[in-house]
Amino acid sequence: MSKFKKDEGRKTPGISTASLPDIIFILLFFFMVVTVMREVEIKVKNALPKATELTKLERKSLVSYIYVGSPIGKYAEQLGTAPRIQLNDQFATLDDIPNYVENERQSVDEKLQPAMTFALRIDKETKMGIVSDIKLKLRKADALKINYSSLPREKDL
Repeated sequence: MSKFKKDEGRKTPGISTASLPDIIFILLFFFMVVTVMREVEIKVKNALPKATELTKLERKSLVSYIYVGSPIGKYAEQLGTAPRIQLNDQFATLDDIPNYVENERQSVDEKLQPAMTFALRIDKETKMGIVSDIKLKLRKADALKINYSSLPREKDL
């Protein structure tokens, strides 16, 4: 007859970490695929002013940005230091704004078009005249939902 032995000296095996590198690489590839790189190269100086009354945009996919500021680096040599308007990756004039608004509307589903917002990212050293002109062009293009981008004050953080 056999005797049953108790496994008093037997310990539970440690957790195997052999698959840990595989999991890490899967996560790495996942984030590399899902992450969206910056779509627009900012070609103008864009130091945003600080503000106190801020609201967060809810649907950033429906926001189109208009950058205003003096050109940076190699663009400053070509275009000077006067404030310029940047729409997507190109410098633009005030007359290009209605076409930009229409193109941005075309890129969004028709049901979502009323929720579209045009965010003005204006350098804090830019004069107000060009901002007023942009607002007037946006109004004429029936883009009435406008947002001014800014940074929170340090004590509000």
